[in-house]
Amino acid sequence: MEIWRRRRERLRERGPSGLSLLPWLLMGLGALSHLLGGEAPNPWIGGLGLLAFNSLYIAIVLRAFDPRVREAPLTWWLLGALAALTFGLAIGYGREWLLLFPLLGLAVGAVVRRGRLLPRITFPLVAGVGAVTFWRDGWDSFGVVYGTFISVMVTAAILALNETVRELRATREELARTAVEKERLRFSRDLHDLLGHTLSVIVVKSEAARRLAPRDLDAALAQVADIESVGRQALTEIREAVTGYREGSLAAELDRARDALSSAGIEPVVRRSGPLLEPAAEALFGWVVRESVTNAVRHSGASRCVVEVSGPAAGRARLTVTDDGRGDGAPGPGAAAPGPDGPGSGLRGLRERLAAAGGTLESGPAPGGGFRVVAELPVEATGPGAGPGAGAGPEGARIDRC
Repeated sequence: MEIWRRRRERLRERGPSGLSLLPWLLMGLGALSHLLGGEAPNPWIGGLGLLAFNSLYIAIVLRAFDPRVREAPLTWWLLGALAALTFGLAIGYGREWLLLFPLLGLAVGAVVRRGRLLPRITFPLVAGVGAVTFWRDGWDSFGVVYGTFISVMVTAAILALNETVRELRATREELARTAVEKERLRFSRDLHDLLGHTLSVIVVKSEAARRLAPRDLDAALAQVADIESVGRQALTEIREAVTGYREGSLAAELDRARDALSSAGIEPVVRRSGPLLEPAAEALFGWVVRESVTNAVRHSGASRCVVEVSGPAAGRARLTVTDDGRGDGAPGPGAAAPGPDGPGSGLRGLRERLAAAGGTLESGPAPGGGFRVVAELPVEATGPGAGPGAGAGPEGARIDRC
């Protein structure tokens, strides 16, 4: 049953083929009967004409269902030859041979299908069919004219609708694949930023606890407690990243940045001015702070790191993270070695995130030495104060309010 179901699905995806129009050749049995009954003059010419008609019809309908050759010049030449042969046989023999016109309509509808060319071909064709049939068979042949018109239009409509359905199905599948790829990219970025920062903080605090343990056990235990807290927070953030509901808080990231920098022996300086930003901008700036501070801790070998948040001014907010390290992305004395992706892989992902929100991110050596990351976003203010990111910080940090 499963095999038959898959086979039906494959046939449905492929849609109809030229074989679906071949049974209509039975309409030519009347002409064949006319020949075999000895009623047709010049039977050898009629027989060869009927054979040529069937051959051309089969070739055209099979090519009409192959998108690569349907609009090729050869297909149009074959269709023109079929039309000329059909009119010739109908004019020469009349009677049952007039039923070849609806078959010509099927071939025309299969090839043309849609666009402005369809009425330009259909109406002259039907007018010609009407002239021939009325001349050969009078008003009794009106059904042939109507049948030819219906053959063209219904065939073209059904096949065009089938093409549209297949295109929509392909578009839906492509959108689904794109959504999956975007979700994978989002998750990989979140996981990179979360784990990179968290593991860096754990390493720094573990080193601090190891250094403090021989001479100050209480301070070492405090560092261990911080490691536990960071680990628990990381578990929560990873769960939120998996479900896609994580909204980073800029104030919380600034607090974590101060703590991580202080633990690494880097003096943190945080300056924040202007009103609160909208949540989306705060979340993006929080990611930038997290990644920039992580890189400073792991790679810079700096002694001081300045984080400045300003705006919005002229509809744009600005975040700048500057350290006084080496400025080339290479690890300095005592700094952790960069991973296989280098210190810039996270910044590349952040640059894409900000670009999607209409912002920019630039990174490189600072003019006065060290390394600098500058992020800008088009935002609107949401509050009168600078928010919880300003004020007194923990011991060892200096926070200025502009």
